[in-house]
Amino acid sequence: MQFLSDNAAAVHPQVWKAMQAVDRADAPYDNDAPSRALDAAFSTLFGRECAALWVASGTAANCLALASMVPPHGAVLCHREAHIEMDEGGAPGFFLHGAKLMLVEGESAKVTPATLARASAGIRDDVHQVQPHAVSITQASEYGCVYRPDEVAAIAAFAKARGLGLHMDGARFANAVAFLGCAPGEVVAGVDALSFGFIKNGAMSAEAIVLFDPEQAALLRYRRKRAGHLQSKGRFLAAQILAMLEGDLWLANARASNAAAAEIAGAAGDRLLHPVEANEVFLACTPAERAALRAQGFGFYDWGEDAARLVTAWDAAPDHVAALARALAAL
Repeated sequence: MQFLSDNAAAVHPQVWKAMQAVDRADAPYDNDAPSRALDAAFSTLFGRECAALWVASGTAANCLALASMVPPHGAVLCHREAHIEMDEGGAPGFFLHGAKLMLVEGESAKVTPATLARASAGIRDDVHQVQPHAVSITQASEYGCVYRPDEVAAIAAFAKARGLGLHMDGARFANAVAFLGCAPGEVVAGVDALSFGFIKNGAMSAEAIVLFDPEQAALLRYRRKRAGHLQSKGRFLAAQILAMLEGDLWLANARASNAAAAEIAGAAGDRLLHPVEANEVFLACTPAERAALRAQGFGFYDWGEDAARLVTAWDAAPDHVAALARALAAL
């Protein structure tokens, strides 16, 4: 009974069907019909003109998006527990050719204009100090907490006032939108670039970089090629993304994983360490209790000495979710 990560989930059957449907000769790289359809598909989704490029991983999506905003001598303001800081093996420094991450504090792994201001307050505007060029926020955050549209708008206003780009790491963007119940465009107001996650939500090997200034796409295409992410048969990545967007499959999958997490959270009671707003559950759990859960067949990650992280996926089996909820209630 697997609650380690939504990365471990199955590929959705509609995604497999979409890849099989494009398994025929077409133009190479991103000149095929599915790849050329992405800009229009995302423009419709967000209600504004945008450009979209596929890549094969979330790390590449985040780092290439930031590379379009930040020069090698610059910096990115992000939470100290952001994925780009904690879980990408130094990839931002590699893709951004040495640009720095400036770490910001904040509850539930979220930043605010106030915490961003405190982190950057002491930076002099001269050549002896690294200057921030962008802000990166994670939606939902590393602790599964969701930025409301007004929170994103406030961060966007902070960034714009200081001439900074705003990047959103949307590895679980679908879960955030499903929780908020609003139009996707409301969640990205003021955002310059979005890493739209699909792999955690039912795709196999495709993420999208969505640029809300389409003129930035030309430069990003060169960066993508140089980084080794211009795949020869890009239609197989584009087909996955289009299949997820069609009929709002991306939202249906996210609602399913969110509902599973909410069921588990309901049984966890006062063990919860953070509000459960997406598909991650963080709870206080002793080593002995974790051992007891594993002895019953549940897979999950330890989170420090006395906590655990449980992640649900779009294909979480209802009987597995119910069994975990019962096991937590019985601890």
